[in-house]
Amino acid sequence: MRRELGWWGLILPAFLLMTLVYLVPIGQVLVISVTEPRLGLENYERLFTSGSVQSVILTTLRIGGLTTLIALLLGYALAYKVTMSPPHRRRWWLLAVLVPLWISVLVRAFAWVTLLRREGLVNEALLAGGLIDAPLRMVWNEFGIVVGMVHYMVPYAVLPMLASMGDVDPRLLAAARGLGAGRTESFLRVFLPLSLPGVIAAGVLVFIFSLGFYITPALLGGGRTLMAAEWIKLQITDLLRWGLGAMLATVLVVAILATLALFSRVVDLRRLFGAGS
Repeated sequence: MRRELGWWGLILPAFLLMTLVYLVPIGQVLVISVTEPRLGLENYERLFTSGSVQSVILTTLRIGGLTTLIALLLGYALAYKVTMSPPHRRRWWLLAVLVPLWISVLVRAFAWVTLLRREGLVNEALLAGGLIDAPLRMVWNEFGIVVGMVHYMVPYAVLPMLASMGDVDPRLLAAARGLGAGRTESFLRVFLPLSLPGVIAAGVLVFIFSLGFYITPALLGGGRTLMAAEWIKLQITDLLRWGLGAMLATVLVVAILATLALFSRVVDLRRLFGAGS
């Protein structure tokens, strides 16, 4: 009993701090969503009656889902390459994965604007190579948003998959090859199934992050493609419709919690957040 009280004594300050800086503000957002401009569920009715709200939600889900899919495909290939590399090369590959995480998201977004705009390096290279006759619209639309978000999220996809792939015993692949399986068959029937928990964990992580993106869609979308976070900012700071903004913020939090609850039945979320096995 004394030992358990000691553990609770260590945990209690952190729990109180989390309550004050996290749970209390979320509770205030929930209260605002049902009290502004008047008490009731009028704001939540907009989920079923307002075309603009439904469009923002569908756009957020579509871009978030597409970003997650592309990030998982690129991240899996990169994680597989890192896992199969010799130890001395693996360190350099891992450094290449981590370096983008140290660059500001604002700097990345401006860099993609420079690369993808009509007079940018990508269009100039395509025009010089004779591949296109006129500059392509690759920024200030959904394409530019997806490119910027995928670039940001690939490292977050790689790390959980890398941890999962590192737990796969290489002797299993050797045993499969020894039993007559080819390289492709041993990958599809042995390595891929064993690495799926990492893929699911990476998918959950990337999708949750994608739902709340703000800076990248704001800069690369140019205000023409609104995702949830930018729409919430527009309602609260520009239109002063606090109730509507708080309503969508609450829906966003509930969607994230529902996603975690759903996938917790498939993958151990403790490993996703760094707990030991």
